[in-house]
Amino acid sequence: MSKRVSLTQYLVEQQREHGKIPSQLRLLIEVVARACKRIAISVNKGALGDVMGSASTENVQGEIQKKLDIISNEVLIEANEWGGHLAAMASEEMDTIHVVPHRYPQGEFLLLFDPLDGSSNIDVNVSIGTIFSVLRKVDNQRGVSEEDFLQAGSQQAAAGYCVYGPQTTLVLTVGDGVAMFTLDRETGSWVLTAEHVQIPADTKEFAINMSNMRHWAPPVTRYIEECLAGRTGVRGKDFNMRWIASMVADVHRILSRGGVFLYPWDQREPDKPGKLRLMYEANPMAFLIEQAGGMATNGHSRILDLQPGKLHERVSVILGSKNEVERVTAYHQEVAAKPA
Repeated sequence: MSKRVSLTQYLVEQQREHGKIPSQLRLLIEVVARACKRIAISVNKGALGDVMGSASTENVQGEIQKKLDIISNEVLIEANEWGGHLAAMASEEMDTIHVVPHRYPQGEFLLLFDPLDGSSNIDVNVSIGTIFSVLRKVDNQRGVSEEDFLQAGSQQAAAGYCVYGPQTTLVLTVGDGVAMFTLDRETGSWVLTAEHVQIPADTKEFAINMSNMRHWAPPVTRYIEECLAGRTGVRGKDFNMRWIASMVADVHRILSRGGVFLYPWDQREPDKPGKLRLMYEANPMAFLIEQAGGMATNGHSRILDLQPGKLHERVSVILGSKNEVERVTAYHQEVAAKPA
């Protein structure tokens, strides 16, 4: 790029020239970005900062928390609760919502986040990240409750993630395409390094946990077996598999060069529609993917059209390059259309 454009300048231009975001949303995004810088510092210190390993607690999902899970959650809450932009927050790590204390002014937005996605990778120094989603509070004439958060993903005002890897990168959409910002560690500023990001409609890469293959539904098994058959199979081309076990890292690769990511329903927990969280992971990632020209479904329906019934709802996720996601979704729909 011919000149360095900061996150603040980018957001001001979105506000001033395109009318995409109100000033309060701009300030909220900047606060989240600053919180991500603080989290990045803790991640980068690793063992030197006494942040490695597990804590002696479980989150609402029944999962053992890592120390960095707790630290990241606290950083995001402390950074955001006093600015006057938010009415409440919800986190994958908390049982229920965190309402902005009465000693601070309440804003019109709601913030949801997965403070540290891919935390199983913390201790082995593999890329992890923070995912966030912003909703508008529909009724500003009353208090705030969990019900206010139960909006379809299509209602998101903004979404993004920060990936902590060889570079620290913030990826953002405010509904006008996808932009990427790289953290300049010397100046402490976010610098625009890519905008109008587009995902190729076709790909030769897929990301899925192959160890669960025996548990998948037939449409997923069919799709992966076709990919594995390579150029001698019905697809007529060879595929590569990538799996990082960090949704942020896998989605970042897809936004950078294409691919398809699958975290499908499986038979181990048949009563659960999937593993990933609709509100904290699937919705913000689906928003980003669609804004980059890709597609995101649960195998049957567009993820952004799903109406959540509870705060920690789970969902099956298939997202990425449009033609591949359409193919997997069509396989699911073929099975659903067959008589029982």
